[in-house]
Amino acid sequence: MAKVHFAGCLLLAVCLACPIGAWAREKTGVKEGFSLQPGTARIVLMRPNIRVGAESTGGLFEPNADWTAQARENIERELAAVQQSLGNEVIRVEDGPLGADPIIGQYSRLFGAVAQAVIEYQFFAGNRLPTKKRDKKALNWGMGPGLAGLASLQNADYALFIWTYDAYGSTGRKLLQAAAMVAAFIPIGSGEHRGYAGLVDLRTGELVWFNADLSMGGDVRTPEGTRKRVRQLLEDFPGRPPADEPAPPQSREP
Repeated sequence: MAKVHFAGCLLLAVCLACPIGAWAREKTGVKEGFSLQPGTARIVLMRPNIRVGAESTGGLFEPNADWTAQARENIERELAAVQQSLGNEVIRVEDGPLGADPIIGQYSRLFGAVAQAVIEYQFFAGNRLPTKKRDKKALNWGMGPGLAGLASLQNADYALFIWTYDAYGSTGRKLLQAAAMVAAFIPIGSGEHRGYAGLVDLRTGELVWFNADLSMGGDVRTPEGTRKRVRQLLEDFPGRPPADEPAPPQSREP
């Protein structure tokens, strides 16, 4: 009886600790009718939103400042390395030292909220809104036209947002994972790794391309893992020429 009670409690703990969203698969979407040709647009790369920490025994996120700083350095270095291969001119946003511009920071957080809404209410079939059922892959989401009014985004056509979240399983979490399998053959996750990338049309504020993965690869605390992560985030980026074709010149009159 005690074993049954223990297994039941363990199952309840597992259900509470593992969100439904964690079972979603990688998804991408494009605004209906949107296409982008190489060499035709200027894109502003917004300051990436990066959170790195540990997942406690109970599944809570515990931020780690050192890991986050290392991940930011790695991701920004890798993004700089791939900018010239994206098919169009990509420039970094000018938001002051360490992202001091609060308005840009607010839009970065807004993108994270919109991204999670897209996943929850369009990509996750059980929660899909009636207005999103006609075309499951076509995007119909936006962030409002206010972005175009920011001085740092003048003379640009699109804004590229990057958002990553990594919670590495703690020792306690890994022990719980092992105990769950031994005691009741219940799979329990250890660690959570999510990433979103989105392209926003600055004229309308509409999200025209979106790439989301709730189970990303690549350890962002290492250069090698970061290369894998950035490659996944920018997979199928619009306007990017095939690998066997050279990228067009990255300059355009303002």
